[in-house]
Amino acid sequence: MVDLNAPVLVTFVVYLIAMIGIGLWVYRRTVTLSDFALGGRDLNAPTAALSAQASDMSGWLLLGLPGAVYAAGIGATWIAVGLAVGTYLNWLIVAPRLRTYTARANNSISLSAYFEERFEDRTRSIRVVSAIVIIVFFTVYVSSGLVAGGVLFESTFGVPYTTAVTVATLVIVVYAFLGGFLAVSLTDAVQGTLMFLALLVLPLLGIGVLGGFDVLTGQVQAASPDLWTLGTEATYDAEAGTWGAPEAVGAIGIVSLLAWGLGYFGQPHIVARFMGIRSATMVPTARRIGTTWVVVTLAGATLVGLVGIGLLDQPLDDPETVFLALIQELLNPWVGGVLLAAVLAAIMSTADSQLIVSSTALTEDFYRAFLNRDASGMTLVWVGRATVIAVAIVAYIIALPGETAILDIVAFAWAGFGAAFGPVIILSLFWSRMTGAGAMAGIVAGAATVLVWEQVPALVDTGVYSMLPGWAAALIAAFVGGRFFGKVPERAWVGDYADEEAEAAPQA
Repeated sequence: MVDLNAPVLVTFVVYLIAMIGIGLWVYRRTVTLSDFALGGRDLNAPTAALSAQASDMSGWLLLGLPGAVYAAGIGATWIAVGLAVGTYLNWLIVAPRLRTYTARANNSISLSAYFEERFEDRTRSIRVVSAIVIIVFFTVYVSSGLVAGGVLFESTFGVPYTTAVTVATLVIVVYAFLGGFLAVSLTDAVQGTLMFLALLVLPLLGIGVLGGFDVLTGQVQAASPDLWTLGTEATYDAEAGTWGAPEAVGAIGIVSLLAWGLGYFGQPHIVARFMGIRSATMVPTARRIGTTWVVVTLAGATLVGLVGIGLLDQPLDDPETVFLALIQELLNPWVGGVLLAAVLAAIMSTADSQLIVSSTALTEDFYRAFLNRDASGMTLVWVGRATVIAVAIVAYIIALPGETAILDIVAFAWAGFGAAFGPVIILSLFWSRMTGAGAMAGIVAGAATVLVWEQVPALVDTGVYSMLPGWAAALIAAFVGGRFFGKVPERAWVGDYADEEAEAAPQA
């Protein structure tokens, strides 16, 4: 447990008040569902970039990834390579066109609405199915944030896990309820900056205390020589405090870890920032900021795990607390409080974004689409706030057992979104003959493959990350469906791209 004295408590409270204060400031400016869901499409490049990446990484960046490296060595970092490449390609390939096409698509504020307009689906079936996928996987995804919040509060305050998860849920719900998309994006930018500094300062300080990078290398190799080898992973025995015999990662393992990068193309909470940026002309600047942030923070998280191996004498029962343990080991309470706030920032920046997207799906794609088409702007905002609470309650119930590692929960939801939406989004932006039948087939095939793969032990035991078969199934289904079934949209979506800049301007 971190030594929580008055300075740490004060730092924590000040941070929470500041974040809620931003939510209150934006609260009065949220009068329509478009404001609540996309902030009026008025994000500047730095805010879009930092909020996209902060909402992307979540608590696993400061808890899950350092814990994986602490428990298995540098062989666990292939995932970081895949994520860095995926981030860059997502900003390069998807961001500018999605910003333009969602504006063309009747100013769509959700992926589900965009799919309906893009494929001219008058049956509304694509909207419903995609919204269901968003709600199911995001509910699971939000639960990972609540688990991370529970770990943080349990380690910091020494309270029981159930109490810790309850506190984390209340904090996140209040914040998301007040703010909407613009408040979430602004606070995510602040939180992203805090995470960046935390993952820069803590590992460098640890390496300095050890006596330099060469000493760190020696310490890690002393624990187990192969912990410093990209091709192997060790098995950490928390009870014995030792690392077992390293095992080769193998080609399947490396490809599966790299495949995390494929998930970026289909994450609704990330692509929402592409939809909300002020203009597609701002995307190159945002891409440079976002990619730099990701590379630095992933490297820092990796070093945190390695520094934990070299510096901590007492073995950790839970490897995912290595970041917290290093704070206690290296920092005074005031600075430690700031870095603990960075963990909370990582958790909140993802959970609030996911709650907003889930709320938008329920409000826009079910309530307004089927129950009350003429609802006023404020009515929709309040329905959105109510659904934030509803999704949070279900996620809270899922998080209560606390028996699953944060990284495992994130891996499942990440694969579900990446496989269900990634291929369909890319084809919708680049293939003029893509049809609604193809989109439906891709969404269903991707989501179903991930769900089945994760539930069949024989498939899990192959070591293949469910993202790979899910993405392949979705791509094949979408291509075959688009090529041989359904009607090609009458409107020319893909082709003449010269008017992109004009159409990227904010719309009411």
